[in-house]
This record gives sequence, structure tokens and C-alpha cells, in this order.
Amino acid sequence: MKITIVGGGNMGGAIAKGLATGTFSKPEDITVINKTQNTTDQLKKANPNLNVVTGTYESISAADIVIIAVKPWLVEEILCNHKDKLKNPDQILISVASGVSLQQLANWSIAQKAFFRAIPNTAIAQKESMTFISSLNASDTQNKLILSLFNELGRTELIDEKLLSAATSLSSCGIAYAFRYIRAAMEGGIEMGLYPHQAKSAILQTLRGAIELLEANDSHPEAEIDKVTTAGGITIKGLNEMEHAGFTSAVIRGLKASNVK
Repeated sequence: MKITIVGGGNMGGAIAKGLATGTFSKPEDITVINKTQNTTDQLKKANPNLNVVTGTYESISAADIVIIAVKPWLVEEILCNHKDKLKNPDQILISVASGVSLQQLANWSIAQKAFFRAIPNTAIAQKESMTFISSLNASDTQNKLILSLFNELGRTELIDEKLLSAATSLSSCGIAYAFRYIRAAMEGGIEMGLYPHQAKSAILQTLRGAIELLEANDSHPEAEIDKVTTAGGITIKGLNEMEHAGFTSAVIRGLKASNVK
């Protein structure tokens, strides 16, 4: 299974490095095409077994899977300029560019092939991404193949393309919202007397514990909240203060604001 990744920046590079340490494909069967030599040098240093090149696009023709990992406004240029290398109908094309539709990918490429949109988040660098996938012209076998590819980089779910915008808000943008909560909680801990490293460590472990509880119990968050909110206790006082300040409303409004269709 030969894979060519066009664009070895933050996302493309993370995908390449993650796949190179998995079982889906061998590092020597993964080619990463970069625009600058500096990016090429950095990726080659990270994993010398990867095929990393600068400005050379010939590997697209022989690839079983082509992953387009450039900025959204560059996708059309890349596909149109190299359309002659995308003639194999059995070849699978994947775009991780936000806002570029499956139909646009088909219009700019060879319409008969299978197309996928993948929306990961930056935790893909640690193989802990939540990635949402949509497809066009793909068979069940091809869907399963691409799900298995991204499952090596975290968790993956196949959804209808019309839901990708909401999924982007929840997961791709959502990781930034999670970081903002961590930062805010750290500042609160520091104000109450903890050192920054103590506050950060406590918050991260608390979040790990919360995740483990929800997954182990398969429970609703409110059920776990009820377990620690005793009548007249300090937890309910804190929760009420957060709600008075608009905590839940702010989260929902933020998600909806980033849900640009």
C-alpha cells in the first residue's frame, strides 16, 4: 500500500510520522511532498525511513492513496496542476483541508475515483486524534480501509458530509476550547496558591480521570456530576457560579459560532 502525502506541514507531517510507526504501511512506502527544503529536512530527521521530497510530484501516479494536506486555498491548484497523475480509477484521494467539498475534489480531479474528506485534530501528532470521515464514490471496502488508516492515529468515525462542519467545531476546533479550559483552570489554581506546574498537573490528571469514568461507566456527564454534588456542598456552589457566569451557554455559543457551513 503506497501512500503519497502532499504537504508535510503540521498536519501532513503528523500523519506521515504517525503512519510510519503503525502497521498500515511501511515507512519506505510513504512519500511526503513538500514545498520547502526546510520542511523536508525536518521530516527526514524525524524519520529517516520516510521518502521525503521537495517539489517532486511523480510519486502521485504510483500511489494507492493520495492525501492532500495543504491549505484549503491550495487544493484546487495542486489537483488541477497534477491531474495527469491522478488517472488511476482505483486510486483513493483524501483531503484533510477544511471547507473543500467532496464534489469539488471530484471536479478538480478524475471524477470516477473514490474521494474522502478527513477532519482530524492536532492530537494526531500523538496518535490521539478524533477524526471524522466522509466519502464519495467509495465502496464499503474502501470506507473500511480509510477508517483503518486513520484509526492508527486515534479514533475515527464515518459520517455524512453535511455533518462535517459540526464535527469540525466539536473536535478539530474543540481541542482549542479544551486547552482554553485548561488554561483558565490553571489561572484559578494559581490565584488560590498553587504553582503553575502543580495546577497544570492536577487539571490534566483530573481530566484523564473524568474521561476514564465516562468511558468505563458509559454514563452521561450529569450522572457523574451528581455523584460529587452533595447537598449544600462546595461543588454545587462552584457549578452554580460557573452557570451564573454563562459557562454552558458560552460553550454552546462558541461551538455554534465555529460551525460555518
